[in-house]
Amino acid sequence: MSRTRPGEDVYGRPLRRLLLGILCAVLVALVLLWRIDNPRAERLRAGLVDRVVPSFEWALVPITWGGRLIEDFEGYARVYDQNQELRRELQQMKAWREAAIQLEQENARLLDLNNVQLSPDLTFVTGVVLTDSGSPFRRSVLLNVGGSDGIRDGWAAMDGLGLVGRIAGVGDRTARVILLTDGNSRIPVTIQPSGKRAILAGDTTAAPALDFVENPEDVRAGDRIVTSGDGGVFPPDLLVGQVVRGADGRLRVRLSADTNRLEYLRVLRTRPARGIESTGDLIAPPAGPVQGPVRPEPAPDTAPEGDG
Repeated sequence: MSRTRPGEDVYGRPLRRLLLGILCAVLVALVLLWRIDNPRAERLRAGLVDRVVPSFEWALVPITWGGRLIEDFEGYARVYDQNQELRRELQQMKAWREAAIQLEQENARLLDLNNVQLSPDLTFVTGVVLTDSGSPFRRSVLLNVGGSDGIRDGWAAMDGLGLVGRIAGVGDRTARVILLTDGNSRIPVTIQPSGKRAILAGDTTAAPALDFVENPEDVRAGDRIVTSGDGGVFPPDLLVGQVVRGADGRLRVRLSADTNRLEYLRVLRTRPARGIESTGDLIAPPAGPVQGPVRPEPAPDTAPEGDG
């Protein structure tokens, strides 16, 4: 007599056997049905397929979802590639924009340089600033024009707004310009409209000082400073800047030229002063037309008085 263990399902084993038998019988019947070559069996097979196969659409849902997921991932990859390409184009556009801004600024500075009103007697040579040798004790720049271009020591250099400095050192293809802010720079200037004379002395600051001013009480802030032309160092009436009052109370000049951003300079050709070789050269020639030597006029002929 068999005994059941505690917790064992009494009906579980027979039920499993019954289900297994039914499954085997169904499978054998399907095999036989598909093997029978008969019109009735064919109609039965067709009807069975029509009823069973459409019900398997749920099985295609994961496959369809997986296909859409793959398509979405490929679309995301394409969008990412397009985004990277747009970023590269944006960087190129930024570089082109910066180049356009630099060209616009360069063009503006060149236009300012061309608009400088100079005396018809003055000619000039335009040069590009190569380097700036600014230091706590010296202010100068290097130009790409030199002796081969006819540059000479002492000539004035201007930017598009005003006087910058003078040539001090000429090479074959380069020339050095000492700026007005250099500690060794001293130029004679005229204060307008008062017409007072002074010396513009560089002291390595952005606003050089005015020394030896005639009657400083007559000078006002905002007065115009131009070169006086004394000594033949600079041509007269070149714009230098405006008078300002410094923090130390001294009269200073706010330069019209921006010495911190120099790119192009115009070097003015200055005619050398005529040397005095004799004392006769100190006397200016007459202003009128040159006449020939004066000949003494002959005395008029007078007949001797006779006796009447």
